[in-house]
Amino acid sequence: MEKKKNQDQINKIKERQSEKRVVRKIVLAASGVFIALALVLGISMYFYVNNALKPVDENATKTVKVNLPIGSSIDTISETLENKNIIKNAKVFKYYTKVKNESEFQAGTYNLTSSMTIDEIIKSLKTGKVYRTPIFTITIPEGLTLDQIAEKVEKSTNYSKKEFMDLVNSKKFIKQMKKAYPRTVTKAIDQKDIRYPLEGYLYPSTYPYFEEKPTLQEIIEPMIAQTNEVITNYSGQLKQKHLSVHKFLTFASLLEKEATAKTDRETIASVFYNRLESKMPLQTDPTVLYALGEHKSRVLYKDLEVKNPYNTYKIKGLPPGPISNAGKESLEAAINPATTEYLYFVSDKNGNNHFSKTYDEHLGKVEKFIK
Repeated sequence: MEKKKNQDQINKIKERQSEKRVVRKIVLAASGVFIALALVLGISMYFYVNNALKPVDENATKTVKVNLPIGSSIDTISETLENKNIIKNAKVFKYYTKVKNESEFQAGTYNLTSSMTIDEIIKSLKTGKVYRTPIFTITIPEGLTLDQIAEKVEKSTNYSKKEFMDLVNSKKFIKQMKKAYPRTVTKAIDQKDIRYPLEGYLYPSTYPYFEEKPTLQEIIEPMIAQTNEVITNYSGQLKQKHLSVHKFLTFASLLEKEATAKTDRETIASVFYNRLESKMPLQTDPTVLYALGEHKSRVLYKDLEVKNPYNTYKIKGLPPGPISNAGKESLEAAINPATTEYLYFVSDKNGNNHFSKTYDEHLGKVEKFIK
């Protein structure tokens, strides 16, 4: 009897040990499954978040207007950006900004693109300006002519000067620009005597490009778009002065080529306006050079006789169109000239301008500073 009792106890111990082994196997198996699931979930979450942080479309160039009202919360901002297809996921954007401790976003209207990175978007919203890291830039200085801009583009891209000039002078492209910017690019550029219709319509500035090989139109159009944006700021003053955009750009282009200092631009502008009012020819040398199609340091007397609609020694009033692409200072002087009675000016060898009210006074300064 005692022997049987001991055997039962032994069997129970073995049974419990067997149960423990089964439980351990179940626990180990469950732990393995849990770890595997956690690993898969973690990897999935990593790729999901990593993908959500990438640009929606790296090749996108079209800008989208995004308005962020004053007082917008990070939730509102995130949802707006997702709805506008600027970011892939609002929640990921929201938590990313919190992890990076980014805040104090500025209200305003932004022209963003789907190709911007999350960090570029954040920097734009913090500074109030659209920020991107360009692949390359092209700087157009004030006072360049269209063919000189073509040379700049040729040096910075794979497009030739001829390809540039062919496009800006093509009827199809000009028609597109008229349709896109009707208040700036008007039928005034269709005059028969105009050398290049879009001369003066490419605003001097530094232009960023975010693709390695943008099309030639994608390179040029931002320059025209910038002119349109700048001109919009003067619309009220132009209306008040009964001055068309084309004449405004033409007048400013003369100042850009004549002036050497900001103060001179305003005074030279007054000379030109006084001469126009007195029905006198403008007689400005840069128009002669433009008529000749040459870039020379000095205009000769024989040059003044060239028969060309741009030669303001031979025509009265403004030339048919701009002779260069004017910058802000020249535009400002053209719309806000100084008030003077000057009708003449001459530039000395150091580039300083000397102004006169009468022809005799002018001849005296020519004798003093030139001859």
